[in-house]
Amino acid sequence: MKADGDGRRRVVIEGVAPEIDGGRFPIKRVVGEKVVVQADLFGDGHDSVSAFLLYRSRKEYQWHKIPMVPLVNDRWEASFTAEELGTWHYTIEGRIDHFRTWRKDLTKKFEAGQDLEIDRIIGGELIDAAVERAGSEDAQMLKSWAVRIRQAEDDSQVLALAGREELAELMDIHYDPELAAFYEKTLAVTVEPVEALFSAWYEIFPRSCCAEENGHGTFRECERLLPEIARMGFDVVYFPPIHPIGRTNRKGKNNAVVAGEEDPGSPWAIGAADGGHLEVHPQLGPLEDFERFVLRARELGIRIALDVAFQCSPDHPYVREHPAWFRWRPDGTVQFAENPPKRYEDIIPFDFETDAWQDLWRELKSVFDFWIERGVTIFRVDNPHTKPFPFWEWVIAEIKRDRPEAIFLSEAFTRPKVMYRLAKGGFSQSYTYFSWRNTKWELEQYLTELCRPPVREFFRPNFWPNTPDILPEFLQYGGRPAFIIRYILAATLSSNYGIYGPPFELFVNEALPGKEEYFDSEKYEIKCWDWSNPRHMRELIAQVNRIRRENAALQTTWNVRFCETDSDEVLCYTKASEDGTNLLLITVSLDPFSRRSAKIKVPLEDLAIPAGQPYLVHELLSDSRGIWHRDWNEVELDPGAIPAKIFRLHRRLRREQDFDYFM
Repeated sequence: MKADGDGRRRVVIEGVAPEIDGGRFPIKRVVGEKVVVQADLFGDGHDSVSAFLLYRSRKEYQWHKIPMVPLVNDRWEASFTAEELGTWHYTIEGRIDHFRTWRKDLTKKFEAGQDLEIDRIIGGELIDAAVERAGSEDAQMLKSWAVRIRQAEDDSQVLALAGREELAELMDIHYDPELAAFYEKTLAVTVEPVEALFSAWYEIFPRSCCAEENGHGTFRECERLLPEIARMGFDVVYFPPIHPIGRTNRKGKNNAVVAGEEDPGSPWAIGAADGGHLEVHPQLGPLEDFERFVLRARELGIRIALDVAFQCSPDHPYVREHPAWFRWRPDGTVQFAENPPKRYEDIIPFDFETDAWQDLWRELKSVFDFWIERGVTIFRVDNPHTKPFPFWEWVIAEIKRDRPEAIFLSEAFTRPKVMYRLAKGGFSQSYTYFSWRNTKWELEQYLTELCRPPVREFFRPNFWPNTPDILPEFLQYGGRPAFIIRYILAATLSSNYGIYGPPFELFVNEALPGKEEYFDSEKYEIKCWDWSNPRHMRELIAQVNRIRRENAALQTTWNVRFCETDSDEVLCYTKASEDGTNLLLITVSLDPFSRRSAKIKVPLEDLAIPAGQPYLVHELLSDSRGIWHRDWNEVELDPGAIPAKIFRLHRRLRREQDFDYFM
């Protein structure tokens, strides 16, 4: 006989969702986002089952309890909204509901014309048992119900009394807890800031914020760019590493293995005589100027994200002070980074298998702590897949315990399962394969994968059309229309997106021959970008970011639904807000060279638009309006203008309200 449970608990609880790897990892939500939970609950025989969703924040000791609603085939559902940052927990309770079973059988017997005298007594006894478990006020109410049932004039009155919901609610509260079954696991939710789900990132090298050609940018000079970045609608400005750069094996222009005297080196080769991860490059200005920059950005509604790259140049103080943190070769030299045949001799990786791993972990955590104290709570982590998964799980949990507002973006262009494991381990957002998904089929399949459980429960995509490391072929050959196409796809398919700023908005597309890398890459030289250049796409960027802020449908990724079209060169999809009041339909040409016409099918039923009834369409990019009457409609997309359209759909024509709408 099993001794690990009470055999009187007759309800089975299984198939709980969401649940990641058997509860090993938490799911993710942002403040105000719903957690919809489903589970299979059933018992033996024909008795009624009641199911409840239990949830609480980490700071609470008592569970909140919500009745679950039956769906089909013993599947139940309920939801709760996490209103605070931090860790929340949830689980499931189920029990045989003797009162509801009695009430159900009472109805059947009454309809069959059977005598209910014994059933009246049974009902009274069930209520009496609840009286013993209730407090004084509820006990008096329950006693009153028991008396009324026992003294009812006839069976129809008994049935009416038994059906009263007030009585059922009291019986739900004061059930026999010894008969309740609980799911064997308590599951977790990591609740993060809204920016973890909805954000627009702008990447810029601070050393390129030059006031004059051949100069070196400073934090003070970066400040002058903030108002324009804010006007474009970005809420995160991301800096590549801002630390001192090593001299030993410094890379030259276009990744040359020998640097010239004036070459500034790669910012990812961190560490020099001036310091390491806790210092700023002296030519950028003092640390106080960086702190001032962070405060000025916040005044404009912008948060600063810093690149955290856990690697060193050979000149980093760590190499001298903590040699045990690195791997040393038989010839006595330190092991530099390499991914054969690629060699990165200006960078030395940490040895996470060192016997001093605990000291190393603590020191690396202190890097995050240092910058958090200076107002930075968003971190883009460089190549996290080259460091152990247990380290990331530990350090992110440690930081979020005290600073739950912290956001971590994983820059891991690697195998899917590795990317997913990093997300499970705590990363708030993740780089993706979007940069290389170009065809209609590829985009539809990839978004379907990302938006389907269980991936959507832990992996939040952040779409980047370009990065300092990646200039995709589509941008190299497609010209201005290609940049617009990829921008609108990134900003409307995903609620998180980013651009490597000036090169993208200025349509820079010159690559190294045969590679997806920028020619004269900013990684190895300073670029004093001409912000007065009239050939840019800032106005379109500002317009799209404004549309994103004004339309709740674009503030989540999980609601994308693809529509039928008669062209493989036109992608069409809808996005709807949770309450259904904000409906968008987006069409994007995937051809940067030719004008494309396509018939698109609006999924009227899914959008609750009555068939046969006219509905309003407002194209937000051109501010044009019209009326559509059916599901199939034709659109024309011109690469010479804007090869995309963002329609807001209005379900009904209301003449008295909409007259001005068309004026």
